[in-house]
Amino acid sequence: MTGGRRRVLLAPITVTPSKPLTPSHLKGLLWTDVMFRATAHLADVTYRYSHTTYHPTEQTLGFWEFLDRSHGDVDYDALSEEEVGELYVRFRAERRPLTAADVRPYAEAVERTGYVHPASARVLRLWSRHYERLGLHDPGLLARQPPGFGLEEMIRHLVAAGLGLDQRYVGGPVYLDATRHGLPLRQIVTADGRPNYLACALRELLPLAPCYDETVLLYDRELDPDYQLVERALTGTGTTVHRVPIGRVPIDGKITSARHGGWHSHTTDVLLRTLGDEYDPAALRLGMRLYFIATLGPGQRESFRYDLLRKSLARAEQLLSRARETPRVPGALPALLARHRRAHTHVDPYRLTSSLLGRSRRPPANDLLTTVFI
Repeated sequence: MTGGRRRVLLAPITVTPSKPLTPSHLKGLLWTDVMFRATAHLADVTYRYSHTTYHPTEQTLGFWEFLDRSHGDVDYDALSEEEVGELYVRFRAERRPLTAADVRPYAEAVERTGYVHPASARVLRLWSRHYERLGLHDPGLLARQPPGFGLEEMIRHLVAAGLGLDQRYVGGPVYLDATRHGLPLRQIVTADGRPNYLACALRELLPLAPCYDETVLLYDRELDPDYQLVERALTGTGTTVHRVPIGRVPIDGKITSARHGGWHSHTTDVLLRTLGDEYDPAALRLGMRLYFIATLGPGQRESFRYDLLRKSLARAEQLLSRARETPRVPGALPALLARHRRAHTHVDPYRLTSSLLGRSRRPPANDLLTTVFI
């Protein structure tokens, strides 16, 4: 990979389409969006976000099996995100052990045809409306995007690279084995062939990463041990790997998984319905990014606060007003963005977004706001 612009692969962890988008989900999506749009001015960027890749996890297939077993023929197009999410909470509370036979028909349908259960298809369609409202780049929410490796091909690749331990021949599972690098053994496929999300990620990333100079992994901070393993597996493919852990957003001081519910007053749909009519689209898009990226930052200490979100939206209106009066300087944007790259090709969203909130009297460039933030 020599000459020309560098090639960058952005690979954020996907959100399972079984529940509403929460503030934690929204933070990750906005973070990735600004990184993608800013870096695209400096490099050739691929934003890989494939739900097809992650549908084979038991988390998703088990939910689909639960819906068909417990609720039968339901008109999911009549349900809201919250109503689908309540069904997901019931599924997780059931804690019924699943067998490979329970989920095999769904797994085979995903592999053969890209099947998506009507409940998840409904959620993805609703999310696509949120993406449009927030000005988020759509990386293919509704598209079939299968991974480059089949499960067996991925396992063979790991074993050949000395990073896989396949014990299925003696009735055991498959492990991602980076113990010689000081990392723990991690199961990725059960003895009866069911993959977890790491196996799905490797099916996608192992064949993709060699095509890029730099691969950026964005994920929940709590998953850092697993993504250290992914980094190790990808490093041997020739790409430079950067891990970007992003903290979740506490609600009233507590960080809880969406599987437990409790998100009804803080979903993205609620935020947009509460604030959307008060602000014009540009201010809404910029203000959301100011709050979820610059104000909350990469950590997870600060709880979600409506009052601070409204302050960010008001600040966005001021920035937009000032930027419209600023003459455009041809060719200045790439140099401005390059200052926020650190020692890598991709632009750091936190540094870039925080720069808009500095005390400098110089207003932001209008082309920066229009091409990266709104």
